[in-house]
Amino acid sequence: MTDPVDHHRIEVHLDKLLADRGITLVELSSQVGITVANLSILKNGHARAIRFSTLTAICDALDCHPGQLLSLQRSTHPSRPNPP
Repeated sequence: MTDPVDHHRIEVHLDKLLADRGITLVELSSQVGITVANLSILKNGHARAIRFSTLTAICDALDCHPGQLLSLQRSTHPSRPNPP
């Protein structure tokens, strides 16, 4: 059986936000005080959690809202209905 923690439906749009703003991951790391390695884990969708303080710092640096950084993929599982 697979671990449900490893299979979340959260998409991270950090690549798009960085490209739209002309900022590199290294520059963002410097601005928010998060290692490039940890930002890369988030960017690639492998993070298991994110602290609100980290989310706030990223949103402040990129001048965005959490909903621009993260979104929820629709469920394809029959026992998990999609919200209206």
